[in-house]
Amino acid sequence: MKKAKKIFTSTLLAAAIGISSVSTWAATALTEGKITVGMEIAYPPFESYDGDKVVGFDPELTALLANKMDLDYTFSDNKFTALILGLASNNFDVVISGMYIIPDRLKAADAIPYARTGASIMVAKGSAIQPKAGEELCGLKVGLQQGTTWVKTLHELSESYCVTEGLEPIQVQEFPTAPEVTQAMLSKNIQVQLEIAGAAKMLVERTKGRVEIASTTLVFPQTLGIYVKKGNDQLKTQLTEAMAEIKADGSYQQLLTKYELAPVVD
Repeated sequence: MKKAKKIFTSTLLAAAIGISSVSTWAATALTEGKITVGMEIAYPPFESYDGDKVVGFDPELTALLANKMDLDYTFSDNKFTALILGLASNNFDVVISGMYIIPDRLKAADAIPYARTGASIMVAKGSAIQPKAGEELCGLKVGLQQGTTWVKTLHELSESYCVTEGLEPIQVQEFPTAPEVTQAMLSKNIQVQLEIAGAAKMLVERTKGRVEIASTTLVFPQTLGIYVKKGNDQLKTQLTEAMAEIKADGSYQQLLTKYELAPVVD
């Protein structure tokens, strides 16, 4: 079995040629012996740039799966909110980008579970506000990245709990990227940031402790999924079989342990 080569699409190249120009890649990707993976490469520890190299949990998972499938692989850098749409438009073959499996996404794509995680509630270091659970966010300005499942979750929680209990609603503010949410919190434009647990830990490290995690347990735990275009049963089967192989040889568990994620229970 040949070793998968790491080939990637840089942010500058993606910006220069536009998403539409990669639409021809997916059409012949598998027949040419490679798979194109859509992700937003600005979401550590799941995926980010280290110089010109794409690093993180999802690129490492891609490498494991591609090796089992005897395929080369390439990364296509896109906005998180455009990933499912790009998949449907054949801009890439698969999405592996720290994306939860939720009903709305399953209307447009099929998913293969690959890990379990949840959110962390973050605040500025030393903040007097230290919410531990979602119900403690009532009346607060909460920031989060656009396109995440928690936007809908927070609005529903605000209506079903905060308003029902006579509390102030949650004020939800969305930003293009997680680092921009953090900056807004440090600038005191928001009071709280909701972020996936692994990324929250990384943001704490990268801000050198200027932000901290207030919650002590995972908030809104969910399952992460590998997404393929609906009806692409051949690729879904190949990926499912590759997942079974990396679980069997132990490399899957090693990767989960490295990034402090929980396994999917079959």
